[in-house]
Amino acid sequence: MHQAAEYVLGAVLVAQGLQSITPMMPSIAGGLIMLNAAIVRGPLAAFRGVSRSVHRVLDAVVVLAVIALAAQPWASVEGTTRLTMIVIAGIMGFIAWQTNYAEKVRTRAPISAADGRGAEIGRLAGRLVGDGVNAAKRLRKK
Repeated sequence: MHQAAEYVLGAVLVAQGLQSITPMMPSIAGGLIMLNAAIVRGPLAAFRGVSRSVHRVLDAVVVLAVIALAAQPWASVEGTTRLTMIVIAGIMGFIAWQTNYAEKVRTRAPISAADGRGAEIGRLAGRLVGDGVNAAKRLRKK
C-alpha cells in the first residue's frame, strides 16, 4: 500500500504541474516521489534497487525535498500548487511514520528453471491453486 500511495501522490503532483502556469517544481517533486517508489524492493517496484531500510531514509529525504521545493524562493510557484505540495509532503510523512519497513521473509524456496520451463510453469500453477485453496479454507473458518 505504501508504494501504491507514493505512485498516486507523485502522479497528483505531476498532474498539478501539468495544470499549473509554473509547472517545474510540482513536476520535479512528483517525479522524485515516483522515482522513490520505483527503486525500492517491493511488489510494485520497477527497478528493485534499494532495500526497505534504505527506503525509510529516502522517504524522509523526499518529504524534506518536496517541502524545500514548495518553499524555495527563486522559482515561481502558485499558491495553490505550493499548498498542494506541502499537503502531499505531510501525507507522505504520515505514511512513512505508519509503515513497517521490515523485509518480508521468504517461506518458500524460489522457483528455478533448472528442470525446464514447463516444470517451472507447473510449479507456479500448483502454488497458485494451493494458495487459493488455503485462502478459501481460511475464509470458511471465520
